Amino acid sequence: MANKSAKIEIGISTFLETTADPATGEVISHAERLRHAVEEIVLADQVGLDVYGIGEHHRADYAGSSPAVVLAAAAAMTKRIRLTSAVTVLSSDDPVRVYQAFSTLDGLSNGRAEIMAGRGSFIESFPLFGYSLEDYDELFEEKLDLLLAIRAAEKVTWSGRHRAPIHDLPVYPRSVQEPLPVWMASGGNPQSAIRAGVLGLPIAFAIIGGMPESFAPLVKLYKEAAARAGHDPEKLEIATHSHGFVADTSEQAADLFFPPTQAQMNVIGRERGWGQPYSRATFDAARSLRGALYVGDPEYVAEKILLLRKNLGITRFFLHVNVGTMPHREVLRAIELLGTRVAPIVRQELARS
Repeated sequence: MANKSAKIEIGISTFLETTADPATGEVISHAERLRHAVEEIVLADQVGLDVYGIGEHHRADYAGSSPAVVLAAAAAMTKRIRLTSAVTVLSSDDPVRVYQAFSTLDGLSNGRAEIMAGRGSFIESFPLFGYSLEDYDELFEEKLDLLLAIRAAEKVTWSGRHRAPIHDLPVYPRSVQEPLPVWMASGGNPQSAIRAGVLGLPIAFAIIGGMPESFAPLVKLYKEAAARAGHDPEKLEIATHSHGFVADTSEQAADLFFPPTQAQMNVIGRERGWGQPYSRATFDAARSLRGALYVGDPEYVAEKILLLRKNLGITRFFLHVNVGTMPHREVLRAIELLGTRVAPIVRQELARS
């Protein structure tokens, strides 16, 4: 499990974006973006970040259809950083293969693998793998049940509606960690928070809009459900995932991060019928102290993380870099600043308090 001696873990999440560069129109290849990801993970390990997560997607503007494979490529080149999906779309995958992929990663990394399981906010994987969106909720519940059964015992007996039954069969390889960490991911659904609490699983909230403090009632629901189910809520871990970027100055961070963010948010907005295009005014409001964007110089981003810790009691923070395609050197610089400047400020402040 995560290092309990640390007051808070800080890391990176990414979807391995391959969108058109808003300045040049160039589109990076999937292959190049995958190699960049390995460089990012190695750097994140070197500068002392705690975790790196890759989200699973199956569309042209993201290269991360197989997070475990990318993370495994970096496992042998890193020593300490934890390696996780962010998220695994469990509803459209096979829990046996998910466990095997991440237990393999766990072996290669000597006990640093994690699974973050979710329904997925993008739905391309459902028709791709032959699942109906009418079964969206039931698929997740059933497959999470199987995944937890697999990690709990070497031999599994299980039956459900959406997958062939398993009768006293073993699943290998077994993970180094016992149990292999499984987080639940939520975009703010109360039932997801309650389910995670009942199961005693750590939870990760995706906070990409509004005010992060508005998630406090969900944290309360989560802890109350855990307590009712007999789990110690003080031992549970809570993560958040938020878009953001760090540069030497706040003005530089905003100017670098806005164009690719605007381009990608407008693409998603058109797909989902959001109506108004994403504007600089919307962006600037979101990077205010109580907003959901963590964009600024190291001191400002650290201040926002500390406020998040105060309001939600988080034990882990993911900075999602980047939302759209950005120059690789700028992404590496942001990772360096997060590890060498932001994280030390946050940790020192928490140690003092």
